[in-house]
Amino acid sequence: TPEYETKETDILAAFRVTPQPGVPPEEAGAAVAAESSTGTWTTVWTDGLTSLDRYKGRCYHIEPVPGEEDQFIAYVAYPLDLFEEGSVTNMFTSIVGNVFGFKALRALRLEDLRIPIAYIKTFQGPPHGIQVERDKLNKYGRPLLGCTIKPKLGLSAKNYGRAVYECLRGGLDFTKDDENVNSQPFMRWRDRFVFCAEALYKAQAETGEIKGHYLNAT
Repeated sequence: TPEYETKETDILAAFRVTPQPGVPPEEAGAAVAAESSTGTWTTVWTDGLTSLDRYKGRCYHIEPVPGEEDQFIAYVAYPLDLFEEGSVTNMFTSIVGNVFGFKALRALRLEDLRIPIAYIKTFQGPPHGIQVERDKLNKYGRPLLGCTIKPKLGLSAKNYGRAVYECLRGGLDFTKDDENVNSQPFMRWRDRFVFCAEALYKAQAETGEIKGHYLNAT
């Protein structure tokens, strides 16, 4: 849709597209826009039950990639109503989902993404900030000092708790799980919670300070 003028509320994506032999770049760009929004591989009668013109993604510009044969940058605009408010998962599932397996394309890569302020404002952010953390730890007027437990993978829950205790007893304000510590066979989440809580309360009792540990719950 080359005549389409993007809106401030549109989510804009730039895809590097390599069409299959014989597929024009305009067709490939339109296919990316459709498959990642309201379209599918064929026309269905239920298309008439909604306003596709309102909800569909639009490929509004295509340009060749300098120095590359058969590669193009397809610019696609998505109306904001296509996405659940405050959901990174929903946004990326739509934009970088099964469109990457589309048969009209030999290769596809998301190069850039513009997220409008209107969508950013739908994200609530963390439920509390640094001031609440200071209130919970009862520590003010200085930086908070913490660390991630290492080795991040392979420790048993009991030994993980021991490391937490030594860190907190040694003077740290808090410890935290590494991002890839979840609930693996060598250390289940519930076991880690129990041993970390025991370590935290023991360190608090011995130091007279409030201590913290941040568990990965993702």
